[in-house]
Amino acid sequence: MTNSDIVSFLHRSGLSSGGETLDIEPLTGGVSSDIWKVTTRGGPVCVKRALSKLKTDKEWHAPVERNANEVDWIQTASMILPNSVPKILAEDGGAGMFAMSFMEPAEYPVWKEQLRDGIISTKTAYAVGDTLGLIHAATADTASVARRFATDDIFHAIRIEPYLLRTAETCDDVAERLITLARTTAETRRVLVHGDVSPKNILIGPDGPVIIDAECAWFGDPAFDLAFCLNHLLLKCIWKPTNTASYLSGYDALASAYLNHISWEPPAKFEARTAELLPGLLLARIDGTSPVEYITSNEDKQIVRRAARRGLNDPPVLLSEFRETFRKECS
Repeated sequence: MTNSDIVSFLHRSGLSSGGETLDIEPLTGGVSSDIWKVTTRGGPVCVKRALSKLKTDKEWHAPVERNANEVDWIQTASMILPNSVPKILAEDGGAGMFAMSFMEPAEYPVWKEQLRDGIISTKTAYAVGDTLGLIHAATADTASVARRFATDDIFHAIRIEPYLLRTAETCDDVAERLITLARTTAETRRVLVHGDVSPKNILIGPDGPVIIDAECAWFGDPAFDLAFCLNHLLLKCIWKPTNTASYLSGYDALASAYLNHISWEPPAKFEARTAELLPGLLLARIDGTSPVEYITSNEDKQIVRRAARRGLNDPPVLLSEFRETFRKECS
C-alpha cells in the first residue's frame, strides 16, 4: 500500500479534493493491519487496511475480508450505542480499506496506557463491562445479525486456531482441555462478538468507552469477549505487580457490570462457560501464536502457566473463583 493509494481512496470517497496535499502518518500498535492518520483540509481521519500476513514472530495468516466485518460491526454497534464506536466515513471493499473518524489521544486515551501508568478506575472498568453487555444483549439471538456475521472461518483463523489450538500443540498435558474449549466456543452462537476486546482497543472518551478494532467480528459465543477482556486485567498483575489489587478490583467491576445484562441464557451457565475459557486464554498469551509482549521473564511466565493449568485441570464455575486462583499464584 502506497501513499498514492490512500490519496486516491480519500479522493474517490469525497474526503479530500484532487489538488489537496495530505499529511499521511503511519500509526503503530497492532499486528493485523496497517493504519494511518491522514490530515485533510476537513480535519484528520483514520484509514485502515487489513493485512493477509500478520506482524507476529510465528507464521499467522488471516482473510482480509475481516476489514468489511469491522465496518459492519461498527455500524451495527452504532445503532445500539452510537457514542461507543468510531464513525465510518468511507469504505472501499475492493481496495480492502476504510476510513473512520480519528479520535485525538488527548481526548480519548487508550485504556491500556492508563492501566500501565497506574490510572486504574473501577468506574471505567464497570463502564467497559456495561458497554460490552449492552451490545451483546441487543444482538442476542437476532437472525439478521447471525446471517451477516456468519464468519466462522475468519474467527477460527484469527482467534480459535492461534489462541487455543496452537497452544494445545505446545502444551500436551492440557491439550485435550484446550481442544474442548475450542470446540465449545466454535459451536456456541448467541450474540455479536467483537473478538478483540482488550485494553489496547478501548479508548476512554468523555462519554465513556469507545471500542475499536473489530476485525474478528463474529456471531458466536459471548463468553469469548468477556473472558478475553478479563484475561488482560489478570495479565496486567504480572506486568505491574504493585497495582495487582487495583487490577483485580477492575476485574470484579467489569464482570459485575457485564453479568447484569445476561438475558439470552441462564446467567450461571454463561458465567461457568466464561470461567472455564479464561484459563485457556491466559495460557494462550504465553504459549500461543500471539504471546503478550510485556511478560518476558521465565519466572513471570511460569506464574501465568501455573495459574492457567490450575484452572484448566480444575475448571472454575465462578469468575471470582478463578480470580482468586490467579491472585494466589501471584502472591
